[in-house]
Amino acid sequence: MDPVASIVDKLKSFAKSGEDFVTGFSRRRQNKFRQSPIEILKRLQREAFADLMKLRDRQDKVERMLTIARTSKGSPFQEDSTYVRGEVDVMGTLFLIDYLDRDSVDAIKRAGIRTGINARITLETKFREKDVLEADFIANQSDVIDSSNFLGSALSLAKVSYTANITDWCSIIAIPMGARCGDMSILTDSSFQEKGLTDYSSFGPPLLHQDHGRAIGLTVKKSNVVGSLAQFVVDLPGSFGHCFSTFGQIVYQLPRSTKLSLFGLHHVPRPRQQANPGSLAIPFSIWRHHQRYEESTVTSSPTSTSHFEDLPSVGSVAVMLESELDESTRVRGWLQMRNSNPRNLQWSVSMSDFPEDEIGWGLSLGGIIQGPKSWDHFQVEAFLKYNVGNKLSLQPAFVYLMDRNNQIPGLMLRSTWSL
Repeated sequence: MDPVASIVDKLKSFAKSGEDFVTGFSRRRQNKFRQSPIEILKRLQREAFADLMKLRDRQDKVERMLTIARTSKGSPFQEDSTYVRGEVDVMGTLFLIDYLDRDSVDAIKRAGIRTGINARITLETKFREKDVLEADFIANQSDVIDSSNFLGSALSLAKVSYTANITDWCSIIAIPMGARCGDMSILTDSSFQEKGLTDYSSFGPPLLHQDHGRAIGLTVKKSNVVGSLAQFVVDLPGSFGHCFSTFGQIVYQLPRSTKLSLFGLHHVPRPRQQANPGSLAIPFSIWRHHQRYEESTVTSSPTSTSHFEDLPSVGSVAVMLESELDESTRVRGWLQMRNSNPRNLQWSVSMSDFPEDEIGWGLSLGGIIQGPKSWDHFQVEAFLKYNVGNKLSLQPAFVYLMDRNNQIPGLMLRSTWSL
């Protein structure tokens, strides 16, 4: 074989192998550049997943800390939420009579007609998911018959109450100021509250809406029976000190949406102390200290002692029956007797129908009986109710009063705006 040809063949084979090496290297380089975006996306995905897992771990830690803070028993006064309610009430009366003397004005007051502008703001705060702290602020316009103040009073704190629901069947309520028996009683039918235009058609027996200052009460529920017991303390004017009042109520659920309520209220006055111990400090003992009492009567004036002896213990009992005829029609009647004297009776019978989207109406009869044949006071009230939207209501009414020798007809109009 020719040596020259052999060298040429070797050079050709070396050149071909070099070409193949360069071609393969370039192809591998191109494939590497083609796969790099996918690799980058995979890497970014892995990094993003790792960041998400870190964020999730941090969120779980925060949620665990919040759960521990909510369920901890640190402070019993950790509030959950505060609700604000308001109401503006305007009522005017046109008495169809030529002249109003003192007897006529007294008859109007006995009828429970309260004219003027009244505003109420209620703050309600819940604690421990069951307990409720409530504060009422009231501003009202003074009665123009007894006062020349047409502008009324400024908004002021009228009542503070705290209700502790210990269990599902037991609760305790404390009211350091502005307590009434109605605050302690079991509201058997809230639809009757603030529906009429007089006290006879709006509330129950008169003993429920009398001011008694400070109070503490206990409510117990058992099956279809509910009982309430409360103790009130009110400051007396003049030479008297305090009056301790005990209030009790029993509500029995009867068949066919009927409820029977029994009320009792007993007052015991106490003489004024010569040394004032301060606000919300009241002396009380179940034993009588005759020596201290005799020493105090010697240093005190004879007038104060005689006044205290002239104020005996008094009390009132009442019974109320309520029934729901249908979803919107209700009937209620109550009777109250003072000092267990059948000659001193107050009574009322009311019927109302308040459908949600229609015109409502109400009719009420009530009065005071002095003796078996003596009607000291009698009144008839008939009214309608128009709902203007969800916040405003109008109530025109006609009332007729018979009080001793006075006969007073009147037209009334009430407007209530809820905030």
